[in-house]
Amino acid sequence: MQILAYLIPISLFLGGLGLVAFIFTVRSGQYDDPEGDSRRILSDDFDDNPKG
Repeated sequence: MQILAYLIPISLFLGGLGLVAFIFTVRSGQYDDPEGDSRRILSDDFDDNPKG
């Protein structure tokens, strides 16, 4: 039972760290255009071997 005295604070710290990381990614705009990437993959407009 004494191990819980270590595991509970560690799990709360890791959960808080994950929450801070998630909030940082939301504020930096990484989830602004989730549909755009999937449409760009299917598009033929992108040339991955340019001739220039």
